[in-house]
Amino acid sequence: MRILLIYLALTLTAHIVIAQKESNELRKVADQFKENYNENAHEAVFSMFNPQMKQAVPQDALSNFLTGLNSQAGKIEQLEFVRYTNGTLPLYKATFERGLFGINLSIDGESKISGLRVIPFVEEEFPVLERNSTPLILPFKEEWTVFWGGDTEAQNYHVTTESQKGAFDLVIRDDRGSSYKTDGRTNEDYYVFGKEIIAPADGEVVLVVDGIKDNIPGQMNSIYVPGNTVILKTAKDEYLFFAHFKQQSIVVKQGQKVKQGELLGLCGNSGNSSEPHLHFHIQNVENMANATGAKSFFAEIIVNGEVKRDYSPVRGEKIKNK
Repeated sequence: MRILLIYLALTLTAHIVIAQKESNELRKVADQFKENYNENAHEAVFSMFNPQMKQAVPQDALSNFLTGLNSQAGKIEQLEFVRYTNGTLPLYKATFERGLFGINLSIDGESKISGLRVIPFVEEEFPVLERNSTPLILPFKEEWTVFWGGDTEAQNYHVTTESQKGAFDLVIRDDRGSSYKTDGRTNEDYYVFGKEIIAPADGEVVLVVDGIKDNIPGQMNSIYVPGNTVILKTAKDEYLFFAHFKQQSIVVKQGQKVKQGELLGLCGNSGNSSEPHLHFHIQNVENMANATGAKSFFAEIIVNGEVKRDYSPVRGEKIKNK
């Protein structure tokens, strides 16, 4: 079958970079596309396109393609959202009467189709990872506080995002409960800014991003959400994800083997970060766009002054390595 390739440039937004769930608007458009296609309403499909798509794909060309697709594959029986491919492109598993295909279908801010592609569908199987089996230490020295962490949305807003559902945001707080010394207007005023981030386990560095500027506190970079980043792969194929490093502070390189406790870089305020902190989570594959997050348990740590073994801390707890 001839493959339809009429994909245009998409407008990237921060939520697309990290989201794994189908939006309500995207679902409505997908259902309408399916209905129009099945009714051979080619003009109605064309009316769903935005101006750029209409210019790139004339109505007669679209009608010819849809007619050919229908004659070979039949009607669409089911259109199931799978994931975002390459972090940005919505992929649907399309079950036709006489075949299985993938459909990339994207929409713009006005819910008009901005990209459409019919491709062979290949089932991808990703390893299941519910928690770490590699013994971990905390990725820092001294005592820090869990700002976000836990299994409920009240404890941890990350739980609604598939790849980050086991994530932590970590800061240092003083006896007043403050994360900064004076007024919090500069990064240097925050206790965590410039603190060492260390490897929780032996592993291989599989990704380093180190050129993102640190934000002014209160401002965020929504273009590259993780900011300066390190991903560390353990021998058991667990991907340890560290975000928001201080610009140009990362001391490891991609491909480098590191030992538990070895310095990775310094805590910063880069990316989608309103104040200096460390974001840490574990995922089952390297690419966040396809990943499922896993819960992190630490082998032996001190939690609010008490030793805990094989423990996953939660919001509000003060934690440090034993």
